[in-house]
Formats: sequence, structure tokens, C-alpha cells
Amino acid sequence: MSDMSFSSLALPDALISNLADLGYNSMTDIQAQALPAILNGQDVIAQAKTGSGKTAAFGLGLLAKLDVKYFRVQTLVLCPTRELADQVAAELRKLARSIHNIKILTLCGGVPIGPQIGSLEHGAHIIVGTPGRVIDHLDKDRLRLDDLTTLILDEADRMLEMGFQADLDAVIAKAPAARQTLLFSATYPAAIAKLSERLLTNPLRVTVAEQHNTSSIQQQFFQITDNAARLDALRQLLLSYQGQSSMVFCNTKRETQDVADALHAFGFSVLALHGDMEQKDRDQTLVQFANGSACILVATDVAARGLDISSVDAVFNYQLAHDADTHTHRIGRTGRAGQSGIALSLFTASDAGKLVTLEDGLGIKIEPAELPSTAAQAPAKPLMATLQLDGGKKHKIRAGDIVGALTASKQLTNDDLGKIQLHDIWSFVAVKRSAVKLALQLIQQGKIKGKSIRARAL
Repeated sequence: MSDMSFSSLALPDALISNLADLGYNSMTDIQAQALPAILNGQDVIAQAKTGSGKTAAFGLGLLAKLDVKYFRVQTLVLCPTRELADQVAAELRKLARSIHNIKILTLCGGVPIGPQIGSLEHGAHIIVGTPGRVIDHLDKDRLRLDDLTTLILDEADRMLEMGFQADLDAVIAKAPAARQTLLFSATYPAAIAKLSERLLTNPLRVTVAEQHNTSSIQQQFFQITDNAARLDALRQLLLSYQGQSSMVFCNTKRETQDVADALHAFGFSVLALHGDMEQKDRDQTLVQFANGSACILVATDVAARGLDISSVDAVFNYQLAHDADTHTHRIGRTGRAGQSGIALSLFTASDAGKLVTLEDGLGIKIEPAELPSTAAQAPAKPLMATLQLDGGKKHKIRAGDIVGALTASKQLTNDDLGKIQLHDIWSFVAVKRSAVKLALQLIQQGKIKGKSIRARAL
């Protein structure tokens, strides 16, 4: 955190007051360095990790200059995934609470396009979306950018990794040349440097150091003979360092699914997350892992970027990351908020080059540790299970309605319930595994908002 107050900036009084209500007292480093230039209308390249406060940095900038009386699309925020777009839109709505009649619309793939078409017909001030769906609306002339004043690329490096270069170019070609462009990226590879040269004019370059302190993370590296020994070594480590929440990182989508399938066959509570999954499956996977209904998430780096998942007990690197930045981002999933964490990595003799890169980038000397010998023990089971309800925000269902339906008979208490997540047409609620059948029965035989709601256990 910096020592600078938001009141030191040329922000409208309504925004300052709302920030105080939200408990945003001092600016983060990225906000202190980037916001003055953003408010000045200058193009900005900001290298900052997830959790650095970058959404508020560009959000306050765009809200400060928004003309709410002019009902046209004035800002476009492009994100690599629907999950991140939803998070960004939610944060912008929170920051904009003091601005009346503002409309923020999300345009993402993986969801029906019909409601988006209807919303676009009614207009919007701010669009937050993924490149593919945004260009689809632009090509069909359902969305126009003639009045755009601000273009924001959030997690630009990940958009390029996911193959969105052509879609990005197509969107940018339809945007006015006279605009402010803000580019946010966790890393700054050559591809991002080239992109910024083409898109930005005399930009301010801001780099914020890694926010996560890895000193609280116990790192160990284990040498294995060859790739064939990798899976057995991972199994040994998972059994020895059992927790309720672990992440396993793989380098490819195919490897991610294969590892998850193998661990499932071994009896582990495991889910996979990678780019080949349908959006509905991604949503369900993230819900179950975040609410404690699965103990292990096997993921690629691209799929795991920007996820709204709190600290995990341990991180396992099935394959070494290609660079120190990616390695740091992986292990930064554990040991957060002052807690200790564990990061365990597997390597072979052929990984010598990667080891040197990691030693140089992390400033450590890597000494191989011995794999633990594990006694015959069963993998840990999750504490929770997830129910999916066929009703959500569009049905005016609130979290309190679900809690009421499950606890009204007093057969279940609040202690039996976990995280509740509301989506447009469905909801998810975590319940203790021992209470799954009863919870399902209470929902199916009862009513929510006076209506019968179908439910299923995932």
C-alpha cells in the first residue's frame, strides 16, 4: 500500500465518498503510480499481478471522465475470460454506486447471445467483454464504437497466449484512433512490447513489484528419473502433504486432463481446468473447488490466471514453469494473508536449463529433496459437496432465500452450509457432505420465493 489518499487526486466528490464507504482508504502501488496519468488522459502500460488493485486503477479513471448523460459506449474493457470479465464488471459496478443511471454490460462467450442482443439495443456506457464475443457483435453491427474514448486491455499477455491476437486486431480496427488506451499485463514479453508499440501513444510505463511475499512458502524440489516416474511421484507427494485445497500445475491442456483422470482413478477428489473445457463445465469446476467440494484442482497456467480463488494449502508443479515469473505466480496461490504455504516441484535431468532460470530469477539455490515414503493411506475427502439449483438472479433469488429454504425446518443449521454463489439462471450452494441428501430433499420438496426449484448434486 502507498501512503497516498484518493482525495489527493482530481476525482469527483461522489467517487471519493463511495471509496470511503467501501473502505478504500489508501491507494495501492499500481493506483498511486498509474491513476494520475490515467486521469490526465495519458496512455499507460502497467505491469502488475492479479490482486494489485489494477481494476480500481483503470475503473476510477474511466468513471471520472464518463458522461453518464451521453448514452453511448464510451469505454471498452477486453478480458481473456468470462470469469475475469465478470469480476471486472462487478468491481466497476461497486465503484460506480454513486453514479446514477450508469449501465455496465458484459459481452462474453459461453453464454446465450440473445439476452446480450436485447441489452445492446437498450444501449450502455461501459462494455466489459471477451474479444471473440465483442467482435461478433461488432461484425453484426449490434455494437458500435464510434463514441469510444477509452480502450482497456486487461491481462493482455494472457489474451495473446490464448490466441486472441486476430480478434484484438479486429476490435481495435473498429475503434476510433483518437482514444486513450490502457494496457495491463502480468508479464511483459516481446509480444506485449510489440502490441503496445502499435496501440499506444507516448505511454507511461508502470511496473509494480510482485505483491506476494514468497518467504512464507516452503519450497522443495524433487528430482525424478524420467517422465514415466512423474505421476507416481505426484501421487506420493499428494498423499504425504494432504490438504483440503491443493493445486497441481501442468504445462499443456492434454497433460492437465490426463493427470486429473489418473488422480481420479487413484481415488483423489480432483477436478481439471483447461482451455478445451466448455464454459458451463469451467463454471462448475471453479465453484466446486472454491467452496471446498473438491480437494485438488489440476490446471494450466493460462486457465488459472485471474481466478477468484483464495489461498490453497499447497501447490504442486507437475512440470517446471518455463520462467521465474510463472513459477512465482503459481506458488503465490499458497501462503497468502500471512499464512504459511507449501510449494513442491518435480524435475528431471533434462530440466537443467529451467532450474538455472529459476535459480537466477528467484535468487535461490535449488537442492533436490528426497521423495517422502508414504504409508498405505487413502486420499483426503472434501468436507463439502455442491448443490446446483435451477434458479438465480433473474428469478430474484437471493442467498438468504436459499439459506431459509435449507434451515427453516431446523434439520439443518447455518453451520451445515458453505459458500453460496448466485448466477443469472442457476445458483450453487455448498453443504457438508454428511448433509447432502437431506439438503437436496429440503430443496426439492420445499419452495423458494413461492416456487418449486429443481436441484441436483454435482
